[in-house]
Amino acid sequence: MSDEIQLPALYLKRGEDTRLRAGHLWVFSNEVDVQRSPLGGFEPGQACVIADSRDKPIGVGYVNPNSLICARLVSRGIEHALDRSLLVHRLKVALALRERLYEEPWYRLVFGESDGLPGLTIDRFGDVLVAQTTTAGMERLKDAITEAALKVLKPRQLWWKNDASIRSMENLPAYADLGYGEAVAAPLIVREAGLEFECDPVGGQKTGWFYDQRGNRDHLRALVKGKRVLDMFSYLGGWGIRAAAFGASEVVCVDASQSAVDAIGRNAQRNGFGDRVSAVRADAFDYLKALREQRERFDVVILDPPAFVKRKKDLAEGRIAYRRLNELGMQVLERDGILITCSCSYHMPRASLLDGVQQAARHLDRQAQLLVDLQQGPDHPVHPAIAETDYLKGFVLRVLPA
Repeated sequence: MSDEIQLPALYLKRGEDTRLRAGHLWVFSNEVDVQRSPLGGFEPGQACVIADSRDKPIGVGYVNPNSLICARLVSRGIEHALDRSLLVHRLKVALALRERLYEEPWYRLVFGESDGLPGLTIDRFGDVLVAQTTTAGMERLKDAITEAALKVLKPRQLWWKNDASIRSMENLPAYADLGYGEAVAAPLIVREAGLEFECDPVGGQKTGWFYDQRGNRDHLRALVKGKRVLDMFSYLGGWGIRAAAFGASEVVCVDASQSAVDAIGRNAQRNGFGDRVSAVRADAFDYLKALREQRERFDVVILDPPAFVKRKKDLAEGRIAYRRLNELGMQVLERDGILITCSCSYHMPRASLLDGVQQAARHLDRQAQLLVDLQQGPDHPVHPAIAETDYLKGFVLRVLPA
């Protein structure tokens, strides 16, 4: 191993460097040559050089000996340490893309592996950042991340929303707190398409807002004018309130969370749609069944549920849940209606989701026409070598009598 490497080396078995050299950033524990570099010799989150079986360094990364994904590559070559300087560079590169894409500073600023920072997510809300680390390596770099963010973006506040269940896979504790700035009682505001929504960076879902669907919500413009719209799993009303802004005559938003339902009411009033947007607290499946029994019909039904397939072994059960949900959605659609259906489950293949929609349509003796394929927005760029970064899929469909 070269003398210029100052970090401990994690050696791969023969032939196990192929995927990394093809662009992937993950090392699995069974790919490590534990005779030469025992995983137990590393601390969780420790920086290392990842090297192939011929002692050639691939790059610098970090290790977690307690995780199935036991290392992640952060920088190719060995010129750059995992420090504030590298983080500043990566944040500037990420920022340059978002500033080309968006006129206002509301977007996902860092999307993990796709932005060269595996284990880190940062959402930007004007002068407030909400960050999340999901790996021990990024958790160790929290102070450096804060310093880099302050240098590049000069935020008023930085919140750590570190309560994602995925952190348990790295034996990390769950917490949410203010990392920089002064806590203020006023709600955090996100701007989208000229509308304002209040959200909660600490108590809300994920990092407070679902930027990944912003571009998909733009499709409502051509579909909802003068129409009756049902927005299931509404969260803060992103889909429903935007439908109202595009001229929907009536919007019903449904969510299982009372705090979300209360926020939908406030967001509808804030944007001047309190007379056309109503919010209901209910279980989605139960509510759709009740609507069916009452023979209620909507022109547009939006189904944007949380992930039904969080692990690969849940796929069979998840497929059934998605099909059942889409069938219930179609049962409350007008004869010539629009169904917008999504899945944020990485393990749910796009083709399987569409197949479930088609099966549901045929079971109801209806015909579906696929109008638009949906995917995550460009502030969640897909890494071509890492299939896991391509997680959001959905469809805009017209559903007709057979």
